[in-house]
Amino acid sequence: MTQFQTFTQQRRSIYHLGTTTQVSEPDLTELFKSCLYEAPSAFNSQSSRLIVLYGTAYQSFWQMVLDTLKQIVAPEKFAATQERIASFTTGIGTVLFFEDMNIVQGLQQKMPTYADNFPIWAEHSNAMLQYMIWTALAEIKIGASLQHYNPLIDDKTRKMFDIPVSWKLIAQMPFGSITQAPQDKSHESLDKRLKIFR
Repeated sequence: MTQFQTFTQQRRSIYHLGTTTQVSEPDLTELFKSCLYEAPSAFNSQSSRLIVLYGTAYQSFWQMVLDTLKQIVAPEKFAATQERIASFTTGIGTVLFFEDMNIVQGLQQKMPTYADNFPIWAEHSNAMLQYMIWTALAEIKIGASLQHYNPLIDDKTRKMFDIPVSWKLIAQMPFGSITQAPQDKSHESLDKRLKIFR
């Protein structure tokens, strides 16, 4: 088994986050930069964008998400929502993933034959970046999960961090030390999922 395979097995959705780690914020930031720099993209468009939140910005972001959800979640169900959001605030920070749609639209205009595909390919590129970061965090024993509270929070997030209007929010990844291991993961039989032809 390769090291990469080991890290892919360690990459899990971790919801019990803490702050006890020997990895510094500058080292984490360098990890995010490296992944962003190396992530593949269609026609090398490099349209993915990241915002990394630590400290007060990190806490304020999730409080905004909670306040937004409180306006739409039924009162009798809000306690569960509140508990879920609280689990995202006990870690070290959050990565916000975006796509710069100006780049995507520029490619659509430049190559109209593929115009319908460029938004799809941008999502693919962003997904690969998400997976790179998630797996890289797993390698250094940092837990994370992938969340999608967009588009409910798009406008408020843009205002909160003065984000360009062309940046489309794709996902949110809270991360921190692992305070509780995830439950065992079930797997569908590979015989149903993989076909090989010669």
